[in-house]
Amino acid sequence: MDTRVPPVPMDPATAVMFRLDGQDPDEMEALFARVLSYTHYALPDPPVSVDARLFGLLPHHSVDGFSRLPDVLLRNIVSRLPVKEGARTAVLSRRWRGVWRSAPLVLVDSHILPAAAATAAARGDARRITSAVSRILAAHPGPFRCVHLTSSHMEEFHGLLTRWLRILANKGIQELVLVNRPWPLDLVLPSTFLGMTTLTRLYPGLWKFPDTAGIPSATCLPNLLELGLCSLIMESKDLDFILDRSPVLETLYIHGNLFKLSLRLVSQSLRCVKILMSSFEEIAVVDAPRLERLILTGCWSRGGVCTKVKIGYAPKLHSLGYLDSGSHDLEFGNTVIKAGTKVSPSTMVPSVRVLALEVRCGVRNDVKMIPTVLRCFPNVETLHIMSGKTGQPSGKHNLKFWNESGTIECISSRINLLVFHDFRGDRSELAFLKFFFESALVLKHVVIVLANAWFTSMEDMHSKVNPLRSMKRASAGSKIMVTGCSDAEDGGMGNFKRAPGSSIGDPFVNF
Repeated sequence: MDTRVPPVPMDPATAVMFRLDGQDPDEMEALFARVLSYTHYALPDPPVSVDARLFGLLPHHSVDGFSRLPDVLLRNIVSRLPVKEGARTAVLSRRWRGVWRSAPLVLVDSHILPAAAATAAARGDARRITSAVSRILAAHPGPFRCVHLTSSHMEEFHGLLTRWLRILANKGIQELVLVNRPWPLDLVLPSTFLGMTTLTRLYPGLWKFPDTAGIPSATCLPNLLELGLCSLIMESKDLDFILDRSPVLETLYIHGNLFKLSLRLVSQSLRCVKILMSSFEEIAVVDAPRLERLILTGCWSRGGVCTKVKIGYAPKLHSLGYLDSGSHDLEFGNTVIKAGTKVSPSTMVPSVRVLALEVRCGVRNDVKMIPTVLRCFPNVETLHIMSGKTGQPSGKHNLKFWNESGTIECISSRINLLVFHDFRGDRSELAFLKFFFESALVLKHVVIVLANAWFTSMEDMHSKVNPLRSMKRASAGSKIMVTGCSDAEDGGMGNFKRAPGSSIGDPFVNF
């Protein structure tokens, strides 16, 4: 993955600190290089690119048609250019000279250096970037449509950063991406960003969240639609604070949280929540009448303690997953869901149409949960099963086990698409699929996604896949498609970015 802004070598003082703590600085530097890469990969792409080159060539008849365009169109053109190229349009003709200062500006600090330098920015380069950013912020009256600040060494310019944020707040900033580089790890993000009332999108990364105890209660982000919290040091009260003060927030991303947090969703506006590669004590949907998607992927439990996932009032929840009985304690309504729990209307989530489960088919406790969990979602039409790796199987679950589990309404009468991810062809997987095929009366399509680098040869792969094609199917017209190995190289990050943010489509289709 190309993040464009890799970390610089650790400074001597930080290296000494790690040595005193018994840590190898080189190992820590490599670890945080990976963290920084994943953080940058999770960020939204800037709306402008430096991949294309700008040319100012007149047509063959030497008539400059562009300069005859109305001012509003010229400003629109400049606002779609990298900041250096936008400024250079002033040399095209007298007509263009004032356009740059009046255009809504996109400022991406990694675009300031030449491409070769931007991918290996040392501290000297970062200081030049910092100086250039200061000049641009001073010269341009605003508004700033989008600003990505990811290349400066913030610990050297913390006071300057506070001034930058104040300037951006005064000049109508709409979208802000702000990432530390990442030393020191506990560098506090200036609370100035909480005064940016024009913000519609905000992505802070690799900061310590400011203490919200002393921030005025009237603080509000009245126009914030999308919030991404990337590898932040923060407390649950800080998370509650920013959510409470974002009255129109529709999309929430949380990536790389390593600390003990509880997330309580009480929002009249949230439509989509995505949590990736994070650890939570509790994720509770308390009162979210517009929530359509709750996506959890790459999450883990700490110290063997499972994350509590509670679904309360969410009448529009359409897509949910990946639920994992190995790392999640599930609670629907006010009932804790266990294997064999008697399902009632109070434990059902009837609005869900797309459900994703992670299951280790060779682990008894995982498999015993599946029938109960599926009965809680009677109207599921698309089911994704991620077959988790099993270190040591803890029981054989053959077709008899599944037949004895009884009728599962969503399988027999609702599910028309099954996507089985990371298929390895072991007996426990085949037993589940055989039961599913024999029970699913309205099934139309089955997609089998092969496990990455699992099969030793094409012959090995065919020997595991062929039994699926010969299985009896209750839905005679159903089709089976086997597709290539899923790519785990980026830890699901690419899929996370591709997953749609609205209610349209299947958010798990690329996983």
